[in-house]
Amino acid sequence: MPARSSEAASPGPRMTIGQVLEELRGDFPGVTIPKIRFLEDKGLVKPERTASGYRKFSDADVERLRHVLRMQRDHYLPLRVIGEQLDAMDAGLDPVVPETAVPSVPVVALSEDGMPSPESFTRADGLRLSRRELLKVAEVDEALLAELEQHGLVRPLTGSALYDTDAVLVARTARDLAEFGLEPRHLRAFRTAADREVGLVEQVLAPLRAGRDAGARARTEETLGQVAALSVRLHATLVKAGLRRT
Repeated sequence: MPARSSEAASPGPRMTIGQVLEELRGDFPGVTIPKIRFLEDKGLVKPERTASGYRKFSDADVERLRHVLRMQRDHYLPLRVIGEQLDAMDAGLDPVVPETAVPSVPVVALSEDGMPSPESFTRADGLRLSRRELLKVAEVDEALLAELEQHGLVRPLTGSALYDTDAVLVARTARDLAEFGLEPRHLRAFRTAADREVGLVEQVLAPLRAGRDAGARARTEETLGQVAALSVRLHATLVKAGLRRT
């Protein structure tokens, strides 16, 4: 059970936010400094502050963060519910930790079959490829790439002639689908559906992006990842369900 925040914890060594990140990354590779700040902004952890305003985390704070991240990852609990758990623990109660947030659905159906995690929507690898490099890495020919661009499925980065990881994945997937007779013109429907989903996510993010406080960016990034991942999960599940009925 995670201990209370630093203000109620026993004296001991204190860590910087960077050191906390290193402590957590072994179990939670997707955690970031903005994520930790976001959880603090939500009141789930309350590190001490130095006179200069720097955060100092106790071991109890780290365990508290572990609990939050574990409840999100393993049980899909929203932050509101996790906050209620922590409040109960701070009051000396022993709240029930669910075995699973979805007991009737195998974990493999939710996360292990290739569906992206929330972190995958906010993580950037910095890959930049020329057109020639894209053709080589994706193993597609110029004709296919030209068709993909014509139908809006592959695009260079804004204001650049370079391509990123997403372009590689789209090109490879289109190449594989072509073996089943699906040409880029047939795949335009995927672009249209994706644009509609992006529009829905943008509606959710708009109020957050209007925020001007220090935590606005972290809240936007956190929400983007979660809503986008849920959107893709819903889309994939509906497609699977539809195919099973045919």
